[in-house]
Amino acid sequence: MNRGNLCWPLRIRLAWLAPAAVSFLVCSALRAAEAPTTQDTVTFSKDIAPILQRSCQNCHQPNSVAPMSLITYQEVRPWARAIKERTALRDRRGVMPPWFIEKNIGIQHFKNDPSLSDLEIAKIAKWADSGAPEGNPADLPPPKPLVDGTKWNLGEPDLVVSTEVITVKKGVPDWWGELASVPTGLSEDRWVKSVEMREVNDIPTGTAGGRTTVGGRYVFHHMIWTTTVPGQQAALGEDVGEGSGTWPIHEVGRNADIFPDNAGKLLKANSSLVFASAHIHSNGRDTKAHLLFGFKFFPKDYKPTVRYARRNLGNGVDIDMKPNEANQRLDAYKVLDENTKITSYEPHLHAPGVRMCLEYIWGINIQTLSCSGYDHNWVRVYDYDDDYAPLLPKGTILHIIGYMDTTSANKNVPDTRNWSGAGNRSISNMFIDLGQGIALSDEQFYAEMARRREKLKLSANDVLIGCPLCNGDPIPPPAPRRQAAQTGGGGQ
Repeated sequence: MNRGNLCWPLRIRLAWLAPAAVSFLVCSALRAAEAPTTQDTVTFSKDIAPILQRSCQNCHQPNSVAPMSLITYQEVRPWARAIKERTALRDRRGVMPPWFIEKNIGIQHFKNDPSLSDLEIAKIAKWADSGAPEGNPADLPPPKPLVDGTKWNLGEPDLVVSTEVITVKKGVPDWWGELASVPTGLSEDRWVKSVEMREVNDIPTGTAGGRTTVGGRYVFHHMIWTTTVPGQQAALGEDVGEGSGTWPIHEVGRNADIFPDNAGKLLKANSSLVFASAHIHSNGRDTKAHLLFGFKFFPKDYKPTVRYARRNLGNGVDIDMKPNEANQRLDAYKVLDENTKITSYEPHLHAPGVRMCLEYIWGINIQTLSCSGYDHNWVRVYDYDDDYAPLLPKGTILHIIGYMDTTSANKNVPDTRNWSGAGNRSISNMFIDLGQGIALSDEQFYAEMARRREKLKLSANDVLIGCPLCNGDPIPPPAPRRQAAQTGGGGQ
């Protein structure tokens, strides 16, 4: 079992204690009891195959994007040493499966988490070191159904929209700019439950281009896009008020986005997808490619009950990356002007980026929400489990910390001799948390805290990361303004 499912590792920095961090490990005894151990014999059939099925075979199968299939023992055996090395990276660049959340700090409850536990990593290492034995084929789990790599992970969408087809020649410089907008063809407003974005290109399955700094199988690094109705002036404030907010950007390696049941995103009738900013790079071979956007809808009578919060958290102004230097740091802050439930954490850096942390400041407390490694070749969106998503009152300060490495130790950096600042190119830099959140009224905020206290059976002595008001005595919500007006504004 993933120990993150049992324990809540927590770091709190108190502003009046300087400057060292005060560290807490909730249920540390449970962690100690679950130190990784393996039985005398670890075999492929009994121990390794189930791990591969759950965390690897979505990509590592025929006709999918991975360079090799990892299904049968005959396919896996030649890669035993490489599997040991890549899984042992844990949260650093190159780790497999590509999940970079650090497991010794912050929230550990996420949706669709494919990462391996310490015990599973230890099993893989022992199996590889002992000659990678097959074991008894009768111990194999039932085979997992194969999927066509050209199919949608979330199933067939209700609506698919495609960009124009572009051709990227080998060896050309990075390009960024707009692509032609495309009408959706919708004749009525629809609320979107999920959107899945993927690149389709003419690179043969199982191969990659000659350039490995930004995803050799692909030419789109990212695409910033929005929706608009031609002839109508865009109004971001109106869109946020209606629940739409901004759409998730496409990034190389990105997983699909599933929106909360109470916070769908609105796709209007007669709207078009506007591809405002594409970042395209050569992958070392002539490539034709386009992006597909697959939408799934809520039922037609659906209405959201909350709206998305504005979340502009990043630094694109004073980035100053010195050449050939490790452990360079960037910081950015955002004050929340409304109660917010943070639904996802999404680090976005460029080639020099190796790590990001998200923390919040409330009163004298500074609490780390998540820390993760970063790999420019594979971007992840980390969706928090509903019961553990940060629940922060207005006035909270969100803070991201980024760590950059421009030395030769970071293989994503093409030339360690160059200074770089902010910009769209892979050799320039971005520093953003693209994660999303939903805004809550005071009544919704207090109701969510009460629900969480009851469901998780929290006492006054429990510490729940990301919910600074969950642990104190229940605080009644303020009386609605309408009620106060009816009573003449007097207190009880």
